[in-house]
Amino acid sequence: MQTYSKEKYDSLVQNIFQRFPSVQTSTFVEAYKPGLERMLEFLGILGNPHRDFKSIHIAGTNGKGSVANMLTSILAGAGLRTGLYTSPHILDFRERMRVTGDDSESARLVSEEYVYEFLTRWESEFDRLELSFFEITTALAFKWFADIEVDWAVVEVGLGGRLDSTNVIIPELSIVTSIGLDHCDLLGDTLEKIAGEKAGIFKPGVPALVGQALPETAPVFSGKAETVGAGLHFSESADPSLWKCSDLILKEMDLRGKYQKYNLRTALSAVDILRDIHPEIPLNDDGIIDSLIHTALRTGFHGRWERLSSDPDVICDIGHNAAALTNNFAQLNSCLDNEEYSSLIIVYGVMADKNLDDILPLFPERATLIFTTPSTRRALPARDIHNRYSDWCGKNGRKNPRLYVCDNVRDAVSMAMRVASEYGGRPLVYIGGSTFVVSEATPLFAR
Repeated sequence: MQTYSKEKYDSLVQNIFQRFPSVQTSTFVEAYKPGLERMLEFLGILGNPHRDFKSIHIAGTNGKGSVANMLTSILAGAGLRTGLYTSPHILDFRERMRVTGDDSESARLVSEEYVYEFLTRWESEFDRLELSFFEITTALAFKWFADIEVDWAVVEVGLGGRLDSTNVIIPELSIVTSIGLDHCDLLGDTLEKIAGEKAGIFKPGVPALVGQALPETAPVFSGKAETVGAGLHFSESADPSLWKCSDLILKEMDLRGKYQKYNLRTALSAVDILRDIHPEIPLNDDGIIDSLIHTALRTGFHGRWERLSSDPDVICDIGHNAAALTNNFAQLNSCLDNEEYSSLIIVYGVMADKNLDDILPLFPERATLIFTTPSTRRALPARDIHNRYSDWCGKNGRKNPRLYVCDNVRDAVSMAMRVASEYGGRPLVYIGGSTFVVSEATPLFAR
């Protein structure tokens, strides 16, 4: 076994990124390897660690990361050592696997030494089985969770659900947060098809919870639940026992986006189900409220309406599809309407596979827009975004002369800060459109 060193670790991780398809270095079509056979074979070699802990499985177009972190904080607050597996990461790929509920109030990441030992020990199997990067990291997370003996793990689906690598677990609760038109080339071009893929995480005898259902998707969920024998719950029609405290929680919670009210309802509905099926968990009201209020602090959650600076105010959010940006841009508009801020500067980049036509009408008309290109070959060039938005404005009678192009995120952030200074008053800078934009911008505001 090779001995760990920081230099060896960095080199090995970079090598894994390059050799095995990931969305950081490849397109989704290249990185996504549907099917569970490879995953199940590799987990068998590892001793089936995914069977060693109770779990909650969460899919959805938007909201699954927030709900996953809320539930992790709640379980940890109840005294349970809780693993959390999410994707993608912002700065360090170890952010994908965290554990909280130990002695520390905040989450800890898997150690570099553990990652190094895992990657070097099983590298030949990665090649033999032709695993994807996501399959490797999912197996790594499950093995780590088993080795440190977590009580529970909250597992976020990577893409879709039915054929996702995480769909090897038999959870205590399956959750689908929302359905939207995203990754249509892989999951289907209708809401019904996408709902069918995400409902693929429903398991026989396992309660299933749907956060937001649409007329097109509700029958899909109901049909799948009936077919597999899963008790189905819809949080929109539920009356969570702690919903009476929702205003207090949302006011105090360190997840600040207004869209969190939808995720909170799903999380509170999940709590009621957990109380029914696992009454031994000490889920008392005060503890749940405190855990929700301190979700980001306890789990180390980043990139959701996160404040990066207060001079001027800089907010980042990884919302990247039309459904998420509808909420985010509406909140930005309300900041101007309420005169909370005197001006708005948006740094925006997007992946080429997103439906930009649905996003263009959402841009706040009063904003200064700085289009940028994050350093991934999946990105749509900033000049292309500029040209398409300019064309859209011309065709739809919108006048927005404050458009700029910066070919990298660092320059775009510098321009935004310079423009904010020139405007004076109380400007707001928003950075988003893609996880890649946020991940490159965040270190520029290192505290």
